[in-house]
Amino acid sequence: MATIKEIAKACKVSVATVSNILNEKPGASEATRELVLKTAEKMEYTPNYVAKHLKMKNTRSIGVIVEDMTIFSVPDIVDGITEYCEEVDYQILLTNLRLYKKYNDIYYNRDDYFSIVKREMRKLMAKQVEGIIYVTAHERVLKCIPENFSIPSVLAYGYTKSGKVPSVVVDDEHGGYEAMQYIIENGHRKIGIIMGKSDSIHAQSRLLGCQKALRDNGIIYDPELLCVGDWTRESGYKNIDVLLEKGVTAVFCMNDLMAGGVYDRLDELGMKIPDDLSVSGYDNRELSGYYRPPLTTVNLPLHDIGYRAAEIMIDMLEKKILPQEEELVYQMPCQRLIRNSVRNIQNEENAIK
Repeated sequence: MATIKEIAKACKVSVATVSNILNEKPGASEATRELVLKTAEKMEYTPNYVAKHLKMKNTRSIGVIVEDMTIFSVPDIVDGITEYCEEVDYQILLTNLRLYKKYNDIYYNRDDYFSIVKREMRKLMAKQVEGIIYVTAHERVLKCIPENFSIPSVLAYGYTKSGKVPSVVVDDEHGGYEAMQYIIENGHRKIGIIMGKSDSIHAQSRLLGCQKALRDNGIIYDPELLCVGDWTRESGYKNIDVLLEKGVTAVFCMNDLMAGGVYDRLDELGMKIPDDLSVSGYDNRELSGYYRPPLTTVNLPLHDIGYRAAEIMIDMLEKKILPQEEELVYQMPCQRLIRNSVRNIQNEENAIK
């Protein structure tokens, strides 16, 4: 790879002249500028941006640590981070911890992997990143980022409970409300719920949203119509029988996988969706569009979470967002994705009347 000195020698001009031309500074004649640029291209000159930015004490690089790239939520979050960084001419240095691959979800409630996180943060600092965004695989309270860390940090898809390390999360309460509200708008009053793991922030927030939608529509929340699952397809399959015995006309599953289990069981029973039972999911997994009929669900704002986390990071670097004492949380809203799995019994009841 050619250096500026070699280009200067080939063009018989000073190193300063070559440097000014390559950095688009004025002062050289058009003929000299053209000669230097053509020579640089011919000699395959590549600027050393790292050295340049280090000299300016500005590497324009952000470290991104993800817990596991194989978790469905992570790629879209990283894509959102990448999109905003491209817009502002920042690069990202990505580290994949592969925690889910190594420990499954049992690591969610442990802290013995924090040393791994801190080690990777130090590695990224050695590469002169200006800030670090940590992307979780599942929303929870996380304390692996020190509040006194020497460069700005942001947590995407989790809570730090800190005003110094901002959190960017999904507004699951809003999502749960939207899902339940749509089912109610279609005339259903006896609605079953298949919840995710009870210790999950996602599940707790979605349930609260459901309860508020019921309350706002004058429907008393019945805990007998709630089944606790574990996010797997099998738990949807097992729990739907309990709800069918209680006479529900619709069921809200807190993720699309459990909804898939409901589809499986209803198919075995010879029941049709939505004719015999309306079903709604959550997450908008790719597979949900291939269910028969396609599943009405709630779209997670994963890309928006990543994009917003990157925005906040740049704002912190530019001192537009300063550390504070109170918890700093940014919630991203969800949107309904209406397909064909919820039957409108409101119109049918009106027609009978």
